[in-house]
Order: sequence, then structure tokens, then C-alpha cells
Amino acid sequence: MDLTVFYRKVRQIEKEIAGDYAVVVSSETPDGGVSGRTANVPKAIAARLVVEGKARLATSEESERHHAETAHAIEAGKKRELLGRAQIRLLSDGDIDALRSALKPARNIP
Repeated sequence: MDLTVFYRKVRQIEKEIAGDYAVVVSSETPDGGVSGRTANVPKAIAARLVVEGKARLATSEESERHHAETAHAIEAGKKRELLGRAQIRLLSDGDIDALRSALKPARNIP
């Protein structure tokens, strides 16, 4: 393929993409690419993937679903991180009694 034509196509598709990022849907490729996977990439990379035939631009429904799934995954990751930080300590009856006695004010008897 002529490089001039290739980069002209990349620039044309890049102009059609609104914003700095675009959601693309992968296509099956002979080198092992799996079809149907979505990714949010900079528009320059999105345009190049489209021209190379490795991906296509996502529809608005696919884009919304991708963003919702990503937000859900981020929230689930934050919850897992918080659960990993949770610490539990078991206290014996003796420990509880010692804490209670330390909290009671001492009586000063003259």
C-alpha cells in the first residue's frame, strides 16, 4: 500500500472522530486478533486501526455499553481494594476486661 494513501485515509478518519478518544471494536485478524472486544483509544490510534482493518469505530450503543462496563469494573476494583485493607482482630475475654478496667477512672482513697 502506498504510504501517502494510507496516511491520507488515517487523517480523514481522524477528522471524523469527535473528541480526543474513540471506542473501537476489534476485528478478527489472521495474526490472532479476536473480534468483538472494545477499547477506548486515542483518536489517532483508532484511525490507524480502522485503516489497517484491525478494528472499526463502535456505534453509540456499543460505546455506551463499553463505558458502563468500564465504570462497573473500576467500582468493583475499588471495592476489592477496600476489602483487602479491612483488618479484623479478635479479642479474648481477658483482653476485653483489661480494656474495660483501663477505661474506668481510678478511685483515689486517702
